[in-house]
Amino acid sequence: MMRQRSDYIREKVRLRYADIATSGESSCGCSNASCCSTKALSVRAMSARLGYSKKEIEAAPADANMGLGCGNPQAMAMLKKGEVVLDLGAGGGFDCFLAARQVGPRGRVIGVDMTPEMVAKARDNARKGKFRNVEFRLGEIEHLPVADNSVDVIISNCVINLSPDKEQVYQEAWRVLKPGGRLAISDVVAIRALSLSLRRDMDKYAGCVAGAMPVRALIRLLKKVGFVNVRVGIKPGSESFIRDWFPGSGVERYVRSAHVLGIKPGTGMILSPPPT
Repeated sequence: MMRQRSDYIREKVRLRYADIATSGESSCGCSNASCCSTKALSVRAMSARLGYSKKEIEAAPADANMGLGCGNPQAMAMLKKGEVVLDLGAGGGFDCFLAARQVGPRGRVIGVDMTPEMVAKARDNARKGKFRNVEFRLGEIEHLPVADNSVDVIISNCVINLSPDKEQVYQEAWRVLKPGGRLAISDVVAIRALSLSLRRDMDKYAGCVAGAMPVRALIRLLKKVGFVNVRVGIKPGSESFIRDWFPGSGVERYVRSAHVLGIKPGTGMILSPPPT
């Protein structure tokens, strides 16, 4: 029964984001355009609210930025030249292209997405932008098509909350990170218990709300998997854009955007506190 529900959730999420990839419509936050109010912000304005600078917004192919996300993982990843970066749930490739500029030609960026339509879109964007140090792979974040101990940094933007098996996601992240490698993601977390009706609402699950983990549970999970220096920092003011995802529903009372940081023990650097 549990596996059937997990498969059902994955398929619903896959269909939602396949539609976003092919419709040409932008999204408010993590859901599709139908959740937006008539005063929905432009993709550029939404990205600015999430924490991207004007320079970052203009640095990637226009089709790569679809307004998906709940933060800016680049702001805390502290990427260095020559590093290998993995983006979980890469979508149209926006964060991958920003990371590619930071790691330079000696570095490499791998984007993984379970939606064929998104992977096709991201690859097309890479060709348009002539990004030679970026590749996109089709796969589930619970079963990454990436070798053991091969990645310096994992980033992700509002994706892990969509997984019905988050422990498996973080175990996979641990597997592919090099010793000393770091996790630096933006995701949605629960700040109070979600009602049963909310947790069963598939529109809100695919919209990055109903699958959110409580902060303390997330910290315990990351430590259980083996991460150290675990930090989860709530993004101030994030309720303002979360409110726009499902106007009038009150979901902003239950969830927030957060910076999630952790290190796989080794010789890596120590992460600074999450930015405010």
